[in-house]
Amino acid sequence: MFKKILIANRGEIACRIISTCKKLSIPTVAVFSDADKRSLHVSLADESVNIGPAASSESYLSIDKIISACKETGADAVHPGYGFLSENHNFMNRLEKEDITFIGPSAEPIRVMGDKIESKIFAIDAGINTVPGHQGIIKDINEAVSIANEVGFPVMIKASAGGGGKGMRIAFSEKDVPDAFTSSINEAKSSFGDDRIFIEKFITKPRHIEIQILADNHGNVIHLGERECSIQRRNQKIIEESPSPFVDKDLRNSMGNQAVQLAKKVGYSSAGTVEFIVDQDKNFYFLEMNTRLQVEHPVTELVTGFDLVEEMIKIAAGEKLNVTQNDVNFKGWAIESRIYAEDPERNFMPSTGRLITYKPPLEIDNIRNDTGVFEGGEISMFYDPMISKLCSYGETRIEACNLMQEALNNFEISGIENNLNLLSSIIKNKKFLEGDINTGFIDEEYPDGFSSKVLDEVDALMFSLTAVFAYIKEINNSQHPESQNNSSLNEKSLVASIGKNIFIFKTYNTLKNTIIEHNGKVISLESDWKPEDKIIKIKIDDSFLTLQIKKNIKGFDIKGFGLNGNVNVRSKISHDLSSHMIEKVIVKNTKIIKCPMPGLVVSIDISEGQKVEDGDKLCTVEAMKMENIIRSETTGIVKKIFCKEGDSLAADEVMIEFQ
Repeated sequence: MFKKILIANRGEIACRIISTCKKLSIPTVAVFSDADKRSLHVSLADESVNIGPAASSESYLSIDKIISACKETGADAVHPGYGFLSENHNFMNRLEKEDITFIGPSAEPIRVMGDKIESKIFAIDAGINTVPGHQGIIKDINEAVSIANEVGFPVMIKASAGGGGKGMRIAFSEKDVPDAFTSSINEAKSSFGDDRIFIEKFITKPRHIEIQILADNHGNVIHLGERECSIQRRNQKIIEESPSPFVDKDLRNSMGNQAVQLAKKVGYSSAGTVEFIVDQDKNFYFLEMNTRLQVEHPVTELVTGFDLVEEMIKIAAGEKLNVTQNDVNFKGWAIESRIYAEDPERNFMPSTGRLITYKPPLEIDNIRNDTGVFEGGEISMFYDPMISKLCSYGETRIEACNLMQEALNNFEISGIENNLNLLSSIIKNKKFLEGDINTGFIDEEYPDGFSSKVLDEVDALMFSLTAVFAYIKEINNSQHPESQNNSSLNEKSLVASIGKNIFIFKTYNTLKNTIIEHNGKVISLESDWKPEDKIIKIKIDDSFLTLQIKKNIKGFDIKGFGLNGNVNVRSKISHDLSSHMIEKVIVKNTKIIKCPMPGLVVSIDISEGQKVEDGDKLCTVEAMKMENIIRSETTGIVKKIFCKEGDSLAADEVMIEFQ
């Protein structure tokens, strides 16, 4: 076994690897950039080495610096995690020359499978089902347009060295190709140092299903079943589960056999994943092979009982797999939700800053939270915006879904924008619960973009009842004159309003519970909530709810089940008087374009004095390795441009002014 393992990564996955190393009693070395010197993975490792500036190209992607850190600390093995150098065959070759073990496959499988063009050709030769498309590298936009027309729209424009949804764009028509091609090249170059692009047919309404494999250096290869990864935004997974609600035993065996066949053909060893897209008729096509540990590996671990990091370490140390395919058993259901620092209500714009509040749900037997952050820590603009991976496990899919919903409702984050509401909304979605999903699920279910506003009357009533209960509790726990009459039954007339929904309640507060009369119906509410609590667990009649609650000047901010609601609670008299108040009308300034998030200006596509139309491309801003194209929301003349290519801008910094 290894004397010391250096983790050539950061954040959540570095922490995850350290956890298994501790279990195996193997000392660990963390590497960190200047931006990560106070990161969680640094504090958890036995040793740590600074490897340079914040930019990945000067730190986590620097092969020389990683090898130097190995020599400095005496590490005889490197675990790359995912991303960065995890699929760089040159890195593996350099480690081999230095007599340092790479915890992963050998260089040739990494090289062949890490190149999407070459891997597809290899898969065809190996008899694996593949997606139709153009196999060669595309030189420029004109050639991209020509090939896209030849393949037939819609097409997927993909970086050959891509992964994690980066360097991928869908073009639905010829006019989409130039921007998609340019963004794919730029993202691929900045993320992987490789700007080669290819094009393949985009299959409509596909499911993204992948097979986890394990292979040792003695010719043994097994698969650990499938993961469904169809819930995606910007071609990047956000919810994964194992098993898939779509895959039957025959399909699992067929996909598993092809995955094993491909692994054997390429001479693979270590943990790896073969990704497929599957159409509605259960035809499946090879997408790519990830020669590394996947982000979503925890769901496989939960349903199979394997520790995949441990298996990778043992395989790299020369051990044989101690199980055969017949020994692999699948039990229960696991779901993973990726918590990201981004704003789903602003087209998933990245969010950076300090985590003022970070309180994940308690990790009990059926809840797991893999993270690399802590309360008070910083979310940097330089790296992937993932905060944590929240997993639930149940005997059935519906049980896993219910546990996930409860866990999301209990997850407290403040200081940065996040996608908790979106994840919660998806988990309760009827189509999701029925397993009726595909990679276009988010676009289909939220065609106008995601909004957490409470619009439905049923949801509004639920939030209002909770707010009224909290209002009464606050009065009873204060020195308010109303609280002095603490008889067995206190009657009040209260009005709760949320958006356009207004509810008039007659409330009766007893020492045990609160009874509310609404439209002739009597509703009972019970909870142990106290005014200082941020989470309220409340029973409304026979329903049990978990919600987040925060006092504001007019009532309460309530969050849960994918919704945010501001509930105003007041007396009936106050409500009646409020109708005489004049509302201030806020007018949006369409003549100013502000930077939607902290980021780097990649390109300026207009000039001062130029006329632009609604929808025209103005500029491109990059943050967290993702490019965001900013388009005009009006027709007008550009008066002044306040930034230039290469500028680092803060959120809401003025970029462009129109006449």
